[in-house]
Amino acid sequence: MKVEGPAVCLGADIDTDIIIAGRYLRTKDRSVWATHVFEDMDPALAPRLRGAVIVAGKNFGCGSSREQAAIALREAGVRCVIAPSFARIFFRNAINTGLPVMECECPCMEGKKVVADPASGRIEIGGRVFFARPLSPRMLGILSAGGLVEYWRKKR
Repeated sequence: MKVEGPAVCLGADIDTDIIIAGRYLRTKDRSVWATHVFEDMDPALAPRLRGAVIVAGKNFGCGSSREQAAIALREAGVRCVIAPSFARIFFRNAINTGLPVMECECPCMEGKKVVADPASGRIEIGGRVFFARPLSPRMLGILSAGGLVEYWRKKR
């Protein structure tokens, strides 16, 4: 299950309020969330996320435990998020909503092609290779199904 796309570089300590501001959570329309991702940090960022791989600093997804942050990224077209560390609840929310995440400290090269394989942990950015801890078979199954709900539907 490889994912690829151009790198979008973000810093450390990106919290869920920055990913999707609370004022947009009054709606359950995920397309609204997708258009407002990272709006308070950079209003021009959301359109650049379609098909992209986010390469961020440590502690990605800190803050509140809202699962809408992971959903908003997936709906915006993010293919994967790579960071040295994630807030634990964000990591599980991402997997459970079908958004691949990988823990790896690697340099980001804006716009360079990223090829990431959550099964093997191999990450290639601009021709350089890095390794993350591979995701467990269960997590890979959840991602392949499109999220936890679909995973359990298929298990029935």
